Amino acid sequence: MNLKILVTGGAGYIGSHVTHDLISLGYNVVVLDNLSKGSLLNINPKSTFVKGDIRDEEVLEKVFSSGIDVVFHFAALKAAGESMIYPDKYALNNIGGTVKLLSMMQKYKVKYFIFSSSAAVYGNPVNLPINESHPKEPINYYGYTKLAIEENLRWFSEILGIKYAALRYFNATGYDVNGRIKGKEVNPANLCPIIMEVLSGERNGMEVFGNDYDTPDGTCIRDYIHVNDLSSAHIKALDYIVKKDSNLVVNLGTGKGFSVMDLINSAEKVTGKKVNYKITGRRPGDPAELIADPSLAAELIGWKAIYSSPEEIFKSMIPVYL
Repeated sequence: MNLKILVTGGAGYIGSHVTHDLISLGYNVVVLDNLSKGSLLNINPKSTFVKGDIRDEEVLEKVFSSGIDVVFHFAALKAAGESMIYPDKYALNNIGGTVKLLSMMQKYKVKYFIFSSSAAVYGNPVNLPINESHPKEPINYYGYTKLAIEENLRWFSEILGIKYAALRYFNATGYDVNGRIKGKEVNPANLCPIIMEVLSGERNGMEVFGNDYDTPDGTCIRDYIHVNDLSSAHIKALDYIVKKDSNLVVNLGTGKGFSVMDLINSAEKVTGKKVNYKITGRRPGDPAELIADPSLAAELIGWKAIYSSPEEIFKSMIPVYL
């Protein structure tokens, strides 16, 4: 498929991995990023880079008038805690920015949209593992923005014929197994990069929020998915919506859960270093366990995770952090 693809947030963590994989497959890629979180180090030199914001109509006009066929949308604010303090900021950026993109797609007759959604659309688990029909009850405004965008996509598809994939990630982590991504995430809020920052000396230590959950070791269990596995799912999703002329909504996870202590122990084993941590109180809103049912993605797009063991995750992070 000789498609020209716009990747918003393509200098960021997940967007940059997907950009590199798209280019390796021969796609023509335009990266749009305001560099608030992304890094110039992550931009593939074979892509066309445009510095700008998805809310800037002048920038969008410039990009879309060059002839875009597909939009991969990663540009978003993603700190759940911050979203509960500044919901307006998240509404304007995440929801408003996406509507600007969809409006431009309508104007330039762009048909395909791949959306970076999140397991945050589900909220607290009613049953495990979580499949796509699980109730959607976000417990933070960030999760609500992802759900609101999915709802908009459904309507835009119905009214305008746009075909979309909404990919609900569980805990994205790891770094490119081929070593192409050099830029670290800015102020990460996720467990694995925090562990690596402790091991590299960038942080003095870390907190483990609660060890009295109803889990084998008392710490929270999550489904960790390697970013290279996420990337391959995006490309399979594009193939699906183009060939089937149909929408796609699937979970991206492994179906396996690992606790906070499992991850700390794996990092220590892989690096040979000790993680300085202390146990503190639970954080509000943290469920004991979150695990995906990824069987629909396996069935519809033939996808499954292959790099997502804790050992593989930390091995892939060593060149970036240590």
